[in-house]
Amino acid sequence: MLTPGLSYREQYDRFEWQVPDAYSIAQDCCDQWADRDPDRIAIRHEYADGSVEEIRFAAFRASANRFANGLAAMGIGSGDRVAILLPQRPETAIAHIACYKIGAVAVPLASLFGVEALGFRLQDSGARAVVTDASGLEKILSIRETLETEPLIVHVDGPGAITSGSVVDFDALLERGSDRFETPTFDPDQPAMMIYTSGTTGPPKGALHGHRVLLGHVPGVQMPHEEFPQPGDVMWTPADWAWAGGLLNGLLPALRFGVPVISHSFLKFDPEKAFDIMARHGVRNTFLPPTALKMLRPVERPRERYDLRLRTVGSAGEALGSETYEWARETLGLTINEFYGQTECNLVLASSQALGVSKAGAIGMPVPGHDVAIIDEEGNRLAAGEPGEIAIRRPNPVMFLEYWKQPEATRNKFLGDWLQTGDRGFCDDEGYVHFVGRNDDVITSAGYRIGPSEIEDCLVSHPSVLLAAAVGKPDPLRTEIVKAFVVPAPGYDPSDALADEIRTHVRTRLAAHEYPREVEFVDAIPLTTSGKVIRRHFRQQAREEADRARQK
Repeated sequence: MLTPGLSYREQYDRFEWQVPDAYSIAQDCCDQWADRDPDRIAIRHEYADGSVEEIRFAAFRASANRFANGLAAMGIGSGDRVAILLPQRPETAIAHIACYKIGAVAVPLASLFGVEALGFRLQDSGARAVVTDASGLEKILSIRETLETEPLIVHVDGPGAITSGSVVDFDALLERGSDRFETPTFDPDQPAMMIYTSGTTGPPKGALHGHRVLLGHVPGVQMPHEEFPQPGDVMWTPADWAWAGGLLNGLLPALRFGVPVISHSFLKFDPEKAFDIMARHGVRNTFLPPTALKMLRPVERPRERYDLRLRTVGSAGEALGSETYEWARETLGLTINEFYGQTECNLVLASSQALGVSKAGAIGMPVPGHDVAIIDEEGNRLAAGEPGEIAIRRPNPVMFLEYWKQPEATRNKFLGDWLQTGDRGFCDDEGYVHFVGRNDDVITSAGYRIGPSEIEDCLVSHPSVLLAAAVGKPDPLRTEIVKAFVVPAPGYDPSDALADEIRTHVRTRLAAHEYPREVEFVDAIPLTTSGKVIRRHFRQQAREEADRARQK
């Protein structure tokens, strides 16, 4: 933890990690508060109809214990992967804590995933169980028989929506389980969660994290949220808890500090609704990705119209930009504290106005406890002003254990003891790190890192597509959008209707954030001698198109 009252340099120079030999996320985020302050609010959930449910730590632990006992009774135990296909809601947090209690590995999956994206992740992880709602249940049932390991399905929307006899009702499972469970502690490297991340080649990879990952996030949360927690703090983020940003920048750290978490599931981000939620629930701390902040900017006079009590705003996932930084100072009356990390090693650079670490256009300085540098291709630190790759030195408690079942990809992530992020940047004379761009073809859109290979595979599964390339096209709101270049199969003629059909094909099979917002038909796709798509030509074309659009 950071020490209140010290300067940034003092914090950094004096910091020492204190990772115990035995540790449990469940004990840290739930049991300790149920013992110390059972009536303290853990989660305040707002339903779609506007009704609000408050879950206090005593009830939170009882439900997590019941679910842990229920999973154990169904044969789920240590090391088993449990997929959690749910939006923000109390059952999502309960499922996570229950998994951590029994030593299972939580595999958070976004509700916006289509059947192909889900099928791959369930098959790759070998999930023994899936916790889901009515929307997810329909998708899972459609692909369950194609999986090598047919998972137990736990449904949270009540028995009325269950159409298969092999699906278990969440509430019924809780009723049968005891509310008492002796939470064990684990070696800090014991796997606790696996979050899938996209790459440029091949399918998504499961980044496996140990229980220590939460401890590794503590200083990285405290720095941008300025001596977090403070009396009266309340945390909210619109980021889905299925992503590292929502789960590890918001939900779990707040629970760990006993700070109430506001929960609400957005079908689509609504800026007026976001301000309304922050006002009505007295939100003091929020993680807002840059795209969400840009969508908030058109809202007129938010401080006059809404009773905002914001103390800190953290932002990450893509470049914030100077304009949004200055807008927040003028319109919200506070400074956005930008930070940086990856699914594999999150929250290692940060800003903090309270510590005097804040600079428009920079993503921050190294968080105490993390050795972050700009390195060259041989792993040497570069001097200020020299561009290179952002890298983090191991060992590090926030760093992932491995890519699931991909030892070669795990080895290739490191250069000596440096974890290579694939992001290029430079360090200025004051010590601030500036983001320049990606080394590879990963697309950054609305805070999501999107691998082009999965999109291209989905594109060519449409009968009208012979070959395809997916690239990122610069976009003022989302940083980048996905653009697809498509060679039509024989017998198909390019048309707007066919482009719409192709877009829908990807959106329904992968995810709403991965579908190509633009489809352009071309005569050929350049390939390497081994048959891999060469994307740089199309990436440059997309950038030139975006430049011309800005100049108009």
